[in-house]
Amino acid sequence: MTLHSNNFLDRINGYPWATLSQNINESGYLLLPNFLKKDECQNMIQLYQNHELFRKKVIMGRHGFGRGEYKYFTYPLPSIMNELRTALYPHLAKISNSWNDKLNLDYRYPTNHQDFLNQCKTAGQTKATPLMLKYEKGDYCCLHQDLYGEHVFPIQVIILLTDPEVDFEGGGLMLTEQRAQHLSKSEVIPLRQGDAVAFAVNHRPIKGQKGYIKVATRHGVGRIYEGHRITAGLIFHDAIS
Repeated sequence: MTLHSNNFLDRINGYPWATLSQNINESGYLLLPNFLKKDECQNMIQLYQNHELFRKKVIMGRHGFGRGEYKYFTYPLPSIMNELRTALYPHLAKISNSWNDKLNLDYRYPTNHQDFLNQCKTAGQTKATPLMLKYEKGDYCCLHQDLYGEHVFPIQVIILLTDPEVDFEGGGLMLTEQRAQHLSKSEVIPLRQGDAVAFAVNHRPIKGQKGYIKVATRHGVGRIYEGHRITAGLIFHDAIS
């Protein structure tokens, strides 16, 4: 599938990023409604059947991750996956650098995604991490973090490709946050077909009594009651294996 880059860049750049940055700082996630059109979702779903596009398939029940399966794409990525990451990255890097400012961390993420991937490569992280996930009735995903090596980009994106009004019931995206000596905060994020949501991979800063502190974040998927749920995941750092 070919996606016209200029049109997609216009679509991404048209979102109110100042407001979205405030949203993720306040609630831990930002929502990109109508990120993909229905036909684009269907075209992406069809990619899942092309085994040559993927480097690894994981059956979640074999590893205690839950129930369901997912596949990691291999390089070179399908054009849509590559264009999505490339177009989103500068906006998310700006947010990530603001997080490092708040936490008094010296590192700054490059404005260009390939420059960041080059840093991953130097650290031995060369495997593609964008993926697709498939859940059937009774499947679910345990709370987890997608960490694959020394270099971790702080924000990732999930795109819902199937229609919760038609294709499945249940299967809500769950986000949790845990700060020291406090109870966990949990939230279920409502998504429609084609919506994308960005959230913290590992930690994010929140305002404490004496400045900003880190909160640990995890995400998972609730049980599918009926039907099937398919998503695409955009992770911006590469993996060691």
